[in-house]
Amino acid sequence: MDYYFPLHSISLLFVVALSVLSLAQSSTIGVQYISRLLQIQDSEKAPPSVQVAAAYGVLQRLIPSHSSAFEFRIVSKEQCDGESCFIINNHPSKHIRGAPEILITGVTGGEISAGLHWYLKHWCGSHISWETTGGAQLYTLPKLGSLPHVRDDGILVRRPVPWNYYQNAVSSSYSFAWWDWKRWEKEIDWMALQGINLPLAFTGQEAIWQKVFQQKYNISSSDLDDFFGGPAFLAWSRMANLHGWGGPLPQSWFDQQLILQKKILARMYELGMTPVLPAFSGNVPAALKQVFPSAKITRLGNWFSVKSDPRWCCTYLLDATDALFIEIGRAFIEQQLKEYGRTGHIYNCDTFDENTPPEDDPEYISSLGAAIYSGMQSGDSEAVWLMQGWLFSYDPFWRPPQMKALLHSVPLGSLVVLDLFAEVKPIWITSEQFYGVPYIWCMLHNFAGNIEMYGILDAVASGPVDARRSKMSTMVGVGMSMEGIEQNPVVYDLMSEMAFQHNKIDVKAWIDRYSARRYGRSIPSIQDAWNILYHTIYNCTDGAYDKNRDVIVAFPDVDPSVISITHKRYDEYGKPVSRRAVLERERNSYDQPHLWYSTSEVIRALELFISSRDELSASKTFRYDLVDLTRQALAKYANKLFLEVIVAYTSNDVHGVVKLSKRFLELVDDMDTLLACHNGFLLGPWLESAKQLAQNAEQEKQFEWNAKTQITMWFDNTEEEASLLRDYGNKYWSGLLGDYYGPRAAIYCKYLIESLEEGHGFRLKDWRREWIKLTNDWQSSRNLYPVVSVGDALTTSRWLFDKYLQGSRANDH
Repeated sequence: MDYYFPLHSISLLFVVALSVLSLAQSSTIGVQYISRLLQIQDSEKAPPSVQVAAAYGVLQRLIPSHSSAFEFRIVSKEQCDGESCFIINNHPSKHIRGAPEILITGVTGGEISAGLHWYLKHWCGSHISWETTGGAQLYTLPKLGSLPHVRDDGILVRRPVPWNYYQNAVSSSYSFAWWDWKRWEKEIDWMALQGINLPLAFTGQEAIWQKVFQQKYNISSSDLDDFFGGPAFLAWSRMANLHGWGGPLPQSWFDQQLILQKKILARMYELGMTPVLPAFSGNVPAALKQVFPSAKITRLGNWFSVKSDPRWCCTYLLDATDALFIEIGRAFIEQQLKEYGRTGHIYNCDTFDENTPPEDDPEYISSLGAAIYSGMQSGDSEAVWLMQGWLFSYDPFWRPPQMKALLHSVPLGSLVVLDLFAEVKPIWITSEQFYGVPYIWCMLHNFAGNIEMYGILDAVASGPVDARRSKMSTMVGVGMSMEGIEQNPVVYDLMSEMAFQHNKIDVKAWIDRYSARRYGRSIPSIQDAWNILYHTIYNCTDGAYDKNRDVIVAFPDVDPSVISITHKRYDEYGKPVSRRAVLERERNSYDQPHLWYSTSEVIRALELFISSRDELSASKTFRYDLVDLTRQALAKYANKLFLEVIVAYTSNDVHGVVKLSKRFLELVDDMDTLLACHNGFLLGPWLESAKQLAQNAEQEKQFEWNAKTQITMWFDNTEEEASLLRDYGNKYWSGLLGDYYGPRAAIYCKYLIESLEEGHGFRLKDWRREWIKLTNDWQSSRNLYPVVSVGDALTTSRWLFDKYLQGSRANDH
């Protein structure tokens, strides 16, 4: 065998393990339940020539220099033992100069693309990440004519379960809100390379709703202006959490997004993917009550607006048992089919996500589920309902009788549940395989697009395998259901691989290979650093999944006297039982920022990174990781420094508060300087991408305000009462720290000092008034922020390490 892997030694055993996967029957009981749907989808796939052309497009955009080195072909499932697979072979003409060197065949264009990635990853030592997290490391790819050979009998890699799901209902706002086709095309390429074949496709649905409500139910444009949220808040408008906030949507937005959706769907279908379209969940405009006064339309309660402001809160939900529900559900499905021309027959609907049913009678709940499904099926006779299982994770309403009633309300195989948070709280275990209903094992991982290094790699590497191998398993897929992307690339690299892994992964060995692939070479000090990170940051407790509580991006809104400073380690890290529960805790008190690892060990890992900077100075992936790790270490140091400020305050040490506050504010500025060194940590691209979708100056102002509000304080507030939804979507971005969080912290420190100097208590109301004004002013400001990095990450990281972290390893907290 001839393997080319110049980065580091790789065992023959591992190479064979990649190619000789388990030959045992991989199908679960759940796969049998969806077999009819899979057959229908296979029969409706794009022609092989179209899929091959789409896969070549992915190759051409990724490595145009090597586009002639590969040949792609579509094969039938029969050639893959009845499963979806890809096969990598040495090309029969590889010895002829200028001929293709590698032949990749697959059941779909997406499988072919995944096979290309598998080959680049495991035979050429390449690495593919999001552009903002370092992009693709491809310089280990040998020149044309020298690509490494695989086994003479080829490499067959089958999917252990049919589906690889992608996205969360809120990813569309936290990450995708301002994407144009250029950015979507890159993401679809990334999906294909990762083997994703079941992505949500939520873009442009407001245009469909506009047509349905205006044309069929005579709802006016002004009434719909009140129904839809602004561009950055559409996810929560769709989920009936709010209405009107950030709007109204201009007609150009409806038109642009519909055109964009058609491009997205066309490319997904070309690659053999199955886009998941939205379905009617019961969320309706207020005006529908006037059109149908006898319909069972209920006004929901307040969702975090200040003083239950009716301008934004308390949306309207049509009861699923009302005949009108099925009628509207059918109209929405039919309008999508009319616009898009085809469907993959899978529809997402989450009527009960943080909207508890009014009755707990199982028969009533069963009738609700049946009606929801009927709304889909009446528009598409082959419809399958895809439901997020988040409600079963947090809402005590869903006891076994209620859960069974909902899950069994539709024919078996017509409902698939996303076990949304399975890497932390797998529901399949506690619900007896979702009481026999097919489900997808998902890694949620990220909340609100926050930027922090964390993950549970061991759970990712074993959880899907345990679920699939369990007795009477109904698992039908794996998935990534993060709320925001473009962070922690190591977690997503591993999770993507699980779509093709039949056996558990040895994470220690995998991490060594990952670090070599990511930077294009194997360096012992970097391997040591990544092993430290694996055993600390990426082997975290459930507590890391609490909201990011780092003080810089979640500055306290409490009297400093209530802040606990008694513990060196933080004992309570609470899981995110629901957004509502997390935010209630934030509103009522300031809990210490969570910490689940030894800071001294992480600082040691950073020290090893810095020591390797000269060897890896040209690596974009290394520069991203260096900035991210430095940011992580400094963020936790900031927590410690802030608590020292509070210690000085509670000790009436005004000199200490002044000195430590100055150091804290200096640290915020220095972190802003660090983040400015990499494009992946800039505020500017988020704002500019929003403004570039505008058609005129008025829209530009509106979209920019939407973008700024989502990442700071949303939604409404008064002069003295802050929004309950503050800092939920916070980001470590240069520009945001320097212009918003820094000045905000300065105000708080000012009131601390005044309190001691003038001998009175902390003026909490005054602080809130000034902080809220700062927030509102910043959201409305029109300052420009860089879209390209400035400064050198290597020297800046070294400088900040020496300034703040040198010698601090002995003071672990």
